[in-house]
Amino acid sequence: MIALLALFPFSGAESWIVNIGIFTLMYAVLGSAWNLIGGYTGYVSLGSVAFFGLGAYGLALTFQHIGIGNGFLPFALVPLIGIAVAIISLPIGWIAFRTRGLPFIIVTISLVIILQYMALNLTDVTGGAPGLQVPQAPFPPGTYEEYFYWAMLVVFAVTLLACAYVRRSRLGLMMFAVREDEDKARGLGVATSVPKYAAFAGCAAFSAMAGAVWAYYLSTVYPQFAFDGEFLAMGIILVAYLGGIGTLWGPFVGALILTPAQQYFAYSLGGSQLYLIAYAAVFIVVMLFLPRGVMTTFADRALRRSRRRKQVVEELATAESESPRDAPSPVVAR
Repeated sequence: MIALLALFPFSGAESWIVNIGIFTLMYAVLGSAWNLIGGYTGYVSLGSVAFFGLGAYGLALTFQHIGIGNGFLPFALVPLIGIAVAIISLPIGWIAFRTRGLPFIIVTISLVIILQYMALNLTDVTGGAPGLQVPQAPFPPGTYEEYFYWAMLVVFAVTLLACAYVRRSRLGLMMFAVREDEDKARGLGVATSVPKYAAFAGCAAFSAMAGAVWAYYLSTVYPQFAFDGEFLAMGIILVAYLGGIGTLWGPFVGALILTPAQQYFAYSLGGSQLYLIAYAAVFIVVMLFLPRGVMTTFADRALRRSRRRKQVVEELATAESESPRDAPSPVVAR
């Protein structure tokens, strides 16, 4: 699947379609990163937006002091920015995990609001409301979007591989135990702080990497967009829930549905903000018919069909075994 996605720019798609592909992959990364904390451990967090903005500003501030060279150096520093933000997230997680449920959500959204106000007011560092400029990549105009598409695809592939590894590892079992019943898991000897901090740091790292590529692509980082606690946070959670929370490919499927729909409605309905209503309507309609998300719903239906087939085969086998055998033909005396 990743190989097919990598070939997408060679399909002859126009620049604006590749642009939609970049944002689709960005939301797939953010949804998969959120899935680590929200889908695997059950802690609904809105802090992904904060880490996304930190990654964006981290890259922008780095290249205020050094040059971008041939344009590929910022891509090389994206993993380092993700690691740095993951380390920064640990003390934040120490504070946030002293709460659960609704208080946890409030703490994480408060983090987004605090960082947005800091970005607006620390003008000497962040540039304030006018934003912070990032050196523009010296890529050819005809293929400019393709480099950022592949960079975002690499971030998505790394995020997906990490999620796949976690799902099959002991760490993943610990995360699922926390999600099902944290108190019972702790009573059984599970060190619940380990999976929670791992999920929180992983979510921070991958969200920051997506934010860094996004900042380099747009060449300007604005506080109101980098720390958009309304639209961006809503989009991340919608993508995860629509595709199937807790599944591996669910966030990608959700992003594949919602991001092109949002772009289409934004262009067709213009600046009237009506596109937000249409965007929400798509989600409502899908959730009415697929209440557990696309991947989970189809997986459940496939499982039910498999069980019905198995039941039919067992019933036929039982009926055949219970049917009377043909009586032996009588021996005719000569």
